[in-house]
Amino acid sequence: MAYVGEPTTHLGWANVALGFSFILFNVGVSAFLHLGVERSLLTAVVRCVLQLTVVAVLLQKVFATQNPWVVAGIAPKCSSIYSEHSRLLPSVLIAMLGSTIPISIIGSQFAMSSHPFWTPVHYIPIVGMLCGSTISGIVVSVNYILKELHENRDKVEMHLAFGASRMEACRPVALDALRLALTPVINQMSVIGIISIPGMMTGAILGGSSVEQAARLQMIIMFMISSATALASIFTVVSVISVTVDVEHRVRPDRIDGRAFGVWRARQWLTKQIVFSVMGVLRKWKSSSRGSDSDPEEERELLFTSYTRHQSL
Repeated sequence: MAYVGEPTTHLGWANVALGFSFILFNVGVSAFLHLGVERSLLTAVVRCVLQLTVVAVLLQKVFATQNPWVVAGIAPKCSSIYSEHSRLLPSVLIAMLGSTIPISIIGSQFAMSSHPFWTPVHYIPIVGMLCGSTISGIVVSVNYILKELHENRDKVEMHLAFGASRMEACRPVALDALRLALTPVINQMSVIGIISIPGMMTGAILGGSSVEQAARLQMIIMFMISSATALASIFTVVSVISVTVDVEHRVRPDRIDGRAFGVWRARQWLTKQIVFSVMGVLRKWKSSSRGSDSDPEEERELLFTSYTRHQSL
């Protein structure tokens, strides 16, 4: 048995393959109960392996450089926001950078006593955790406000008609959005250490740190996450209200796009083209092996049906 402070064992692809047996268990449960998520599970596994492998190679090179400019190049990436307004991307980027960067610098430099604060092995994981929680808060707050302005537009317009400013009219919606954005962080801090041991603390213990130091590190991380989420959510809420209700105090539904986020639309289009191409080649190969010609319209309909079934899974 390895004790605290001893180096951890080396993990190879054989260990990953053994861990894959847990996914096979989930696939078996899905097949037995007819849940229909087998393909989604396997697709998620492939993405997980590829993404983590690429990140591992990239971060290994970043850690080796010990260059602050290279560390600064690791920028946060946007997650899924299923409705957007006309200035969503700039507001999200500003909210992300304006909350995660200052808090990560102050927390690393003073609370964690990391000198210099940009030490890659410490700073990049911290920024990654802050970005993950922050983007979740942004997604919740943006989606809630846009949903309320779409479904309860009459309530906001009634307040505007009685002389309220746009911020006053949208204040109840904004407060509810902020509560929803901060609720996951509050719940996580409420149960941490009693019901669950968080990943950062587990990783520090497995890496050889003492349990006491790992617990204190996790406390600092949670406080930083809470502050970053609050700052980003507040800025995003104000930005969304400022765009969707103009300076003339009019609700502007024309500035709200109910479609998926632009990056996700591009990804769905690319996926559709790949699926159609692969399935078209397979169907041509089957038709040629049978020696029979099939109707192009019928093939197109079959491809569309197969693609929609794949999307539903």
